Amino acid sequence: MKKYWMLGATAVLALSLAACGDKEKGSTEKAEVEAESTEASADGLDTEQTLTYLGEDYVVPSKVNNIVAASLESMEDAAILGIKPVGVLAIADAIPTYLADELEGAALVGDKFAPNNEAILNLNPDVILGSSKHGEEVVTALNKIQTMIPYSHVSTNWKENLTLLGQLGDKEAEAEKIIADYEEKAGQAKAELGEALKDKEALVLRIRKGSINAYPESIYFNPVLYNDLGLKVPDVVAKAEAQSELSLEALAESNPDYIFLQFETSENTDNAAALDELLANPIFGSIEAAKNEQVFVNVVDPLAQGGTAWSKVKFLDAAIENLSK
Repeated sequence: MKKYWMLGATAVLALSLAACGDKEKGSTEKAEVEAESTEASADGLDTEQTLTYLGEDYVVPSKVNNIVAASLESMEDAAILGIKPVGVLAIADAIPTYLADELEGAALVGDKFAPNNEAILNLNPDVILGSSKHGEEVVTALNKIQTMIPYSHVSTNWKENLTLLGQLGDKEAEAEKIIADYEEKAGQAKAELGEALKDKEALVLRIRKGSINAYPESIYFNPVLYNDLGLKVPDVVAKAEAQSELSLEALAESNPDYIFLQFETSENTDNAAALDELLANPIFGSIEAAKNEQVFVNVVDPLAQGGTAWSKVKFLDAAIENLSK
């Protein structure tokens, strides 16, 4: 009997020792994992990073692969930086023609008025670049999917926009070069054209829904003319607080020397002849710019947003060319 008791005690002891060994092994493995995690963090291999953009902090993965460009502004900057978003907005159920080559292959995720939340979710984004024009409902919905950064539509924030996208897409050097090259070209043009244009007035106008619209100094293409090239700010621009409809009579009274006129058919579906009618109007014909053949129509793609690096680079070239005539 004693023999059997000894055998049982030995078995229990062996099982106890095995259990302790497993427990110690588990604790060791856990400690090793925690140590590896701590070491990775110390080595800069954190899984997250915090980016500061226009005074706000945003937490995104340390390595961003899937960018959804849910704003036309971010789409333009992605195109000029050579970044391929996994999702982009559509115009007329397609990638906008002027960005189609650079953004080819991206999935469509709705339009600028109503991004498609389900389509965005299916792309498993690391970050969503929305728009500062998005309403609270859209912002809330997008943030439930992933961190949404409200990409600014204000033209004077173009450097911050491009720098942010450069950080997200590992294109910081490219972003810095685009900014430096633009500033150098604008500075040279300002010095060369300054004397000839010091008493001249130029307006950037956009025909939307058949009406003539002007913009504030910091919006659309205006900073290129007034900040970068140093042209005088016309009263109609100085008084505009947002996109403002401008009557033909008020335009004639302003009487600019140069007019850059943008017209997109899809923005004028109810009045496709609005551009032709304006150009043929005798009141418009009496304006200094029209009389001297200094009205420039669609010098860049009429869908261009105006306040992005893509828009500014394209418009600066067009402005220099036409203002030098």
